[in-house]
Amino acid sequence: MRFDDFRSLVERLQGDIPPEFQGGVVAIEVSPKTVPHPIRGDVYTLGECIPLEWSGSGADLQSRVVLYHGSFEALARLGEFDWRAEAWETLTHELRHHLEWRANVAALEAYDWAAEENFKRHEGEPFDPAFYRSGERIAEGVWKVDDDVFLEAGEEVTWHGARYDVKIPDAARPLYVILDGLAEPPPGEAVLVLPRRPSLFNFWRRVPAHETFVRVKEVPCGS
Repeated sequence: MRFDDFRSLVERLQGDIPPEFQGGVVAIEVSPKTVPHPIRGDVYTLGECIPLEWSGSGADLQSRVVLYHGSFEALARLGEFDWRAEAWETLTHELRHHLEWRANVAALEAYDWAAEENFKRHEGEPFDPAFYRSGERIAEGVWKVDDDVFLEAGEEVTWHGARYDVKIPDAARPLYVILDGLAEPPPGEAVLVLPRRPSLFNFWRRVPAHETFVRVKEVPCGS
């Protein structure tokens, strides 16, 4: 299904949702992005609820719901796929997620803080090296903050069903290794996080984190 046709489908589906379930949702959008699952090769993120503004109670939370056309296309290529049913399920799921955000003030506060720390990281400012653990946990040892995905792993990383060798540079830690060369990268950065030596305990101290880019190499199947 073409992007414009899919956007029209989502607009029609939105009209079938009772207004009380859309309170605080400032926009329901369709994005061309493809968002691969960081571990499983046959899974893609179809939609997302993104918290925007709130005053502290959670009840006045404003969110944006996004459906990812590229992810729908990727899944459709894998086999039989009902675009309308999947779009409806994704849309209602993300609206339920909005209601869950409104009810969980602690999670909102944690996510806000993680997003602020990630902004500092992108701006080259000092940031808490463990901030990403307050983001959205999407798999064992994997977290998401904004469009960036953070992984705790070693010199071999599994990404979207494939294995990659990572040449770890000899540098000070904590170290953020931004992975370049993934076959299906996330919309943002894929970041391998290495704790400070010699123990994980030291990682939680607020010490400067170092960043570097590394070109990864996919490990052939059966190796």
